Amino acid sequence: MSAVRWLGFDHVQLAIPANSEDICRQFYKDILGWEEVAKPESLAGRGGVWFRTDSFHLHLGVDKNFRPAEKAHPAFLVMDLIPLAKILEKPGIPVEWDSKLEGYKRFYVKDAVGNRLEFMQKTA
Repeated sequence: MSAVRWLGFDHVQLAIPANSEDICRQFYKDILGWEEVAKPESLAGRGGVWFRTDSFHLHLGVDKNFRPAEKAHPAFLVMDLIPLAKILEKPGIPVEWDSKLEGYKRFYVKDAVGNRLEFMQKTA
């Protein structure tokens, strides 16, 4: 057992292409309802955009050699997955359901720039 006492995540960072902040805001802020957080002045010149929920922070950072994360992904745990799926499907975002992980309902979507995201609900 580790002598370090782990507390949890502060944030997850995903890469985005330059000048994609506005379409990312549409996805994360307008569709998912996450709150945008002002970046510290010392980091603001790098581009990107940050968001938060009651449980976590998500940082979107500009990568000049951007390639969407198609396999690696963050997984977000929610209390009720069905309403979230409906929120995402309403503007036409494809929801890919997966039943291969026992004890969870889950699905995958791609964000505004193609990064893979997983949303999960415990069932057991």
